[in-house]
Amino acid sequence: MTYVELHAKSAFSFLEGAAVPEELIAACAELQMPAMALLDRDGVYGAPRFHMAAKKKGVKAHIGAEITVQCPTSKVQRPVIVQSQKSKVVTTDELAAHAPGLICLTGGEQGPLGTGDGKRRGWGDGEKALRTGEWLLDVFGKGNVYAESQRHFNRPEEARNQAVVPLAKRLKLPLLATNGVYHATPAQREVADVFTCLRNHVRLENAGQLLANNSERYLKSAQTMMGLFADLPEAIANTLELSSRLKFSLADLGYEFPKYPVPAGETMMSFLRKRTDEGARLRYTGQNGAPTYEHARQQLDRELVLIEKLKLEGYFLIVWDIVRFCRQQGILIQGRGSAANSAVCYSLGITAVDPVGMELLFERFLSEERGEWPDIDLDLPSGDQRERAIQYVYERYGKLGAAMTANVITYRGRSAAREVGKVLGFDDAILDRLSSLVQTWEWKDPNDSTRRQFRDAGLDLRNPRIKKFIQLYQSVQDLPRHLGQHSGGMVICQGQLDSVVPLEPAAMPGRVVVQWDKEDCADLGLIKVDLLGLGMMAVLEDSIQLIRDAYGEEVTLAHLPQDDPLVYAALQKADTIGLFQVESRAQMSCLPRLRPQKFYDIVVQVAIIRPGPIVGNMVHPYLKRRQGREPVIYPHPSLEPALKRTLGVPLFQEQLLKMAMTCANFSGGEAEELRRAFGFKRSEARMKEVEVKLRLGMKCNGIAGKAQDEIVQAITSFALYGFPESHAASFALIAYASAYLKCHYLAAFTAAILNNQPMGFYQPFTIIKDAQRHGLKVRPVDVTRSDWLCTIEEECGRQGDGETGRGGDGEMGRCGDGEMGRGGDGETRRQEEAGTCMSRENELSDRRPALVVSPHPPVPKSPHLRISPSPHPLVLRRKKSKSFPEF
Repeated sequence: MTYVELHAKSAFSFLEGAAVPEELIAACAELQMPAMALLDRDGVYGAPRFHMAAKKKGVKAHIGAEITVQCPTSKVQRPVIVQSQKSKVVTTDELAAHAPGLICLTGGEQGPLGTGDGKRRGWGDGEKALRTGEWLLDVFGKGNVYAESQRHFNRPEEARNQAVVPLAKRLKLPLLATNGVYHATPAQREVADVFTCLRNHVRLENAGQLLANNSERYLKSAQTMMGLFADLPEAIANTLELSSRLKFSLADLGYEFPKYPVPAGETMMSFLRKRTDEGARLRYTGQNGAPTYEHARQQLDRELVLIEKLKLEGYFLIVWDIVRFCRQQGILIQGRGSAANSAVCYSLGITAVDPVGMELLFERFLSEERGEWPDIDLDLPSGDQRERAIQYVYERYGKLGAAMTANVITYRGRSAAREVGKVLGFDDAILDRLSSLVQTWEWKDPNDSTRRQFRDAGLDLRNPRIKKFIQLYQSVQDLPRHLGQHSGGMVICQGQLDSVVPLEPAAMPGRVVVQWDKEDCADLGLIKVDLLGLGMMAVLEDSIQLIRDAYGEEVTLAHLPQDDPLVYAALQKADTIGLFQVESRAQMSCLPRLRPQKFYDIVVQVAIIRPGPIVGNMVHPYLKRRQGREPVIYPHPSLEPALKRTLGVPLFQEQLLKMAMTCANFSGGEAEELRRAFGFKRSEARMKEVEVKLRLGMKCNGIAGKAQDEIVQAITSFALYGFPESHAASFALIAYASAYLKCHYLAAFTAAILNNQPMGFYQPFTIIKDAQRHGLKVRPVDVTRSDWLCTIEEECGRQGDGETGRGGDGEMGRCGDGEMGRGGDGETRRQEEAGTCMSRENELSDRRPALVVSPHPPVPKSPHLRISPSPHPLVLRRKKSKSFPEF
């Protein structure tokens, strides 16, 4: 006889369970248990991770939940397990209506038959328990309700067990033994106690009977459970019987991506081919250094064949449809991420980076071996414009046809330190000190441990509370804390999404959230589209509108001059305040040394100041080689094609994939598996497996010794934080556009930045001072002239005969008080007056000053900017405009 644990909770029963699903499955496999059921409280948040871990270990995963039911006098937990595909986890009000396909367990002390009052034998109203049992049988049906018994060496609990046995016989309910698991090992009981204190807002020293009596709620072996229930052998035997009845699995959810409606006589694939061909002929013209259509045709055909084979044509068409809607509505949009590696995405106008011209690796985006959906990220202006796109998806596919993905917030760094410190009773001063010492999320030196940091800070590690703090702080790291909403990930489904995945209402009215995060959705084959809000996209969109209104000029981001000298001069001088991705102090420090001279240099600049290159010690070698102070060398001659553009230094994820494909004969899918093995959800075992495979492949190609070690070191140290080249190229486009607008339309660009605060690294006053240094004039807030937003006004000046002059480089403009001042690069009288006005205004109110005019380009009447007098967060308000050209 053996035993199956059918009632376990993970840390996804937030602030209750103390083990992640992977730890429960690992313990289950170690005990040679054939199956296990996860019943988290009021949700199935951990089900995907539980399923994937069980699949790898060869364990059968059963999925269920403890559903809180509001009774007239109390709340009761009703544990249910999914038996068949017909059922779905539902709200408490719908429980009775959706009971078919569910198995109900009576649970422990919080269950419907465990609500005793502790009097006499620990059992309350027997007649009430009988009526509850009859109701459960009526709802779930005969044979679908199990009388559950748990034994944790607790007298009241055993009294309830003794009362349940005759009740089960009277109602003919089969007995079922479970251990009500909260943690995988006895040692994790301390973490469970911490969570109990946090849940009840008490310190550990005051928790008292809120804490568990002992550490018995761990995953026990079959032998241990049979010993505990030696008097009820049928309760053990029924665990196997029930497990054999549970056929439901997350392996096949019945998910189907929506079919895109195409004209009569067309298939989705033929329609996709036509749209791709039309776009390719427009983009691959051979002009201005672009590849010719004939040159790109081979890559397009290769991608389309794979798209058809994987039946992804509907996905590409639906993303294309979202992009088309945004352009029709005048919403600036650009695809980024690994999708920029696809020539099909580029031809459809989804992305703005040419992967053929930049020789990007398509396998980073899509390959047959990956066995998962591709990921396309769409950047939109943050705020109302992005919400319009999200609502379009809801309207097109229905409220139950689309939902936002979840974001699991975990205990990390300072949040973990503060929570554990509160439980242990540290005061605020000590909490501040402790939380300032702990490591944050980024990479750290293995020798730079928490214990060493505490010791160096002068803390006594022999102090029991400090010692326990370090232990508990490390134990809660990466455990789920609460569920959030992903910034823009949407799952779309053919039909009702709630029949496939668990949904719950979002905080925002009219939205629903999938209970799984984006990684879980990808693991289970659910396709996701990311509609991400980007502040700089809003700035670019607002700048275009301001330029159109004030200058009467039409700026098309897709057709900006590619080699504008002012842009590269500003970048080389690190004159980048307000620019996208290149305005941080680290970027400013690097720019004069890298001295960008062409677009690909901006791509490198965006990617080089990242944890990956810094951790891998690749920043200084690249800069030295670029400056000619160090020769360009390669770990192996065969890697020159992959590393030539970055001077032999791997900077991008795509280069790591190419290195594995070149030197170890990895396929595109195997190379992607390598990247994922060393990625965010890395595990030591998986990393070692891939490293062994990598070394064997290099050995077959004659690469050994120092060269092999260097290649392995480059890949293993860099893969975790490696930045995709396609991602960097997409960001570089926005960085170049922001630099171009700042250099040529400073007034409009500065107004747009101020209208979209907060964003970037700098406060508004820094942006204003920087704009003044570039020749902008400043006016104070005028209650009779200022609008809600920063605006551009016309400034009329006199040049002797009353002609209108520009407030530009050395030209005359009218000051606010009617006196004449000279606007230029120096500190002129007009700017001094502006500064005086600014100071006076700031003394009167906490409001921002107004900007005046950019010296570029010349216009008949010189516009100036005026700042909104409102101290509240600024909301963009403008007239409807025509659709923007493709970005």
